[in-house]
Amino acid sequence: MPRGLKLKPVPAEFWTETTEALQNGRITAIQPNPRGSNYTFFVRISADSRPPLLAVYKPRAGEVPLWDFPDGTLYRREYAAYLVSQALNWRFIPPTVIRDGPHGIGIVQLFIQPTGTYMNLRGDPRYLPHLERVALFDLITNNADRKAHHCLCDAEGRIWCIDHGLTFNVVFKLRTVLWEFVDRPISPRLLREVAVLLPEHPVGAGLADQLRELLDPAEVEVFHRRIRQVLKTGRFPRLDPYRNVPVGWW
Repeated sequence: MPRGLKLKPVPAEFWTETTEALQNGRITAIQPNPRGSNYTFFVRISADSRPPLLAVYKPRAGEVPLWDFPDGTLYRREYAAYLVSQALNWRFIPPTVIRDGPHGIGIVQLFIQPTGTYMNLRGDPRYLPHLERVALFDLITNNADRKAHHCLCDAEGRIWCIDHGLTFNVVFKLRTVLWEFVDRPISPRLLREVAVLLPEHPVGAGLADQLRELLDPAEVEVFHRRIRQVLKTGRFPRLDPYRNVPVGWW
């Protein structure tokens, strides 16, 4: 985490126990989420071994068709992004699972109660190392929708990132509010960490098998190509202030 922030690490059992509850717990309440372009829901999930969880349920049936992404694939892209973050051990995407729900299959993700967004974090030097990690993640996953409110801060100061349905397109579509890193060198430490995602590395090989079950083979191939390009240049790309900013960026 950023220097100067004294935070307790999230214990490993948090991830295993939470994903188990999200996957197998009973959905005991559901309420529509009025925000967003797709139909999503807040749900309460009850598991026998722990207190109920509040989560966000995004069913495939609620996805609004887009001209540049295949229909019914956004939930799989969300989960693919989560798997990438886990493979990197960059655990800033909340626990996420694919499961059936009241409106069919979709993703269920732990709800994070925010105390702020990127707009509250930008300019704070303590957060720059972590925001750089988010920016690099968005670059390699080709995130077309990094809005300010998709980057959250919780009560303990941790950064969490949500809404990764518009990722992994074969066409470069990066749209982001994280402009403080544009055309700047990428920290060598982050480059070393990203290199494990290449398929010749055991971590990357296992991840590639998982991604091929969720994405088109061409999308997995281009994902690896983006990583190789990042490792070759060692820099964040130049961006167009018109094309590379998300609509409704706040």
